[in-house]
Amino acid sequence: MLSRICGMKPIRVYGVDGVKRIAAFIPRGHLHIRLLIELEDQVVVLQEAVAAAITRAFLNVLLHPSRRASELVLTEVDARKPGYARFQLIESSRRDEDLVDEYTRMLEFNLRSSRE
Repeated sequence: MLSRICGMKPIRVYGVDGVKRIAAFIPRGHLHIRLLIELEDQVVVLQEAVAAAITRAFLNVLLHPSRRASELVLTEVDARKPGYARFQLIESSRRDEDLVDEYTRMLEFNLRSSRE
């Protein structure tokens, strides 16, 4: 299930059967939520801001009547609200069609590579 694309980083696609557990929790001594995702081959822990960005991107597509894609990119933000980090995942200005085309090609390449 590995392919080489996206800056030469491996891509792994997980279905529900590849996810053993998901847990949201606030570690002792901390203020923000962590999201733990236990996969068949690794454990990933996301900080609250990352989980919120994933949620935002997902909902941007799910709840919009015509959107087919949403992409957030790491951006340094100088003018920001108090308490916000300097680096944020911000919506890109790329067109939905371009995003869908690019990410569909990535998935298709991944499927072809995994069969070889």
